[in-house]
Amino acid sequence: MANVDTKKVDLDIERFSNLIPLANQSAALECLLTIKSGVRNYAIALTECATPEVRTTVRNQLNALLDMHEKLSELMIRKGWLQPHNPAQQFQMDIQTAQITQSICKLPLFRDRTPILETFDTPQH
Repeated sequence: MANVDTKKVDLDIERFSNLIPLANQSAALECLLTIKSGVRNYAIALTECATPEVRTTVRNQLNALLDMHEKLSELMIRKGWLQPHNPAQQFQMDIQTAQITQSICKLPLFRDRTPILETFDTPQH
């Protein structure tokens, strides 16, 4: 998270909008990982195609995903969300992301869970 300093991120849920840049970065990373998975799956599928027509269709889809991967990677690099040429910096960003995620997980999202739990139809023991 090159653009986010953990000391400056206020994890108070009253000001949760401070985390919108983190959500954008997280969504972009999730999309990139999904694209990579699609590339892998299409490459495997390409080896299984029985007809030239199907092979052409699968190859076109694979090429479209590769183009998407390139564009999204470039966007993420430009925004400082991805550091593929600097593994040490990427590692530090990953550590920072893990620390922020851990802090978010500790938030008291339901201060008093009793009213919520009472809405479920559960057997009384």
